Amino acid sequence: MFTSLHSRKGVQLALGLMMGVVFGFLLQKGGVTEYDVIIGQLLLVDFTVVKIMLSAVITGTIGVHLLISLGMAQLHPKPGSVGASVIGGLIFGVGFGILGYCPGTVGGAVGQGYLDALFGGFTGILIGAGLFAALYPRLEAGVLHKGDFGEITLPQVLKVNPWAVVIPAVFVLAGFLLVLEKAGL
Repeated sequence: MFTSLHSRKGVQLALGLMMGVVFGFLLQKGGVTEYDVIIGQLLLVDFTVVKIMLSAVITGTIGVHLLISLGMAQLHPKPGSVGASVIGGLIFGVGFGILGYCPGTVGGAVGQGYLDALFGGFTGILIGAGLFAALYPRLEAGVLHKGDFGEITLPQVLKVNPWAVVIPAVFVLAGFLLVLEKAGL
């Protein structure tokens, strides 16, 4: 079903743009494009961001694995490493901590007309991407491949059916959401 999209780049771009707009709209409706909500999450007093992201992870995990099980999609995991995760986490964390937006919420906040997101967030994304691109040759030769773990997934590591990981993970995440909700966080 989805294989016909591979040859239609214009349709892929249009679908990507449409999904991005829907994603931004849902972030805005969930309240996570608000600076105070994001800072509340960083201060561990408002868990709206965690609740929305965990809900998205649960929905996406079930949806993707259902599509795979039905033969409608395939996973193409990218190689990973501890070094790349640390560098990416540092870049993301510094930007998030300084401005109070992540790349997804910057887009939603810009759509709402927040100038701090437009000038600080969008500019920060461009500067961060530019610095990473400029430093990439040196990073790739060194730290990016430290602790390389390849293109492997958790079910492959455990040598089990993917659903044997998906179902318990969904229950654990849903349980965590219930705990947060009952605690009033």
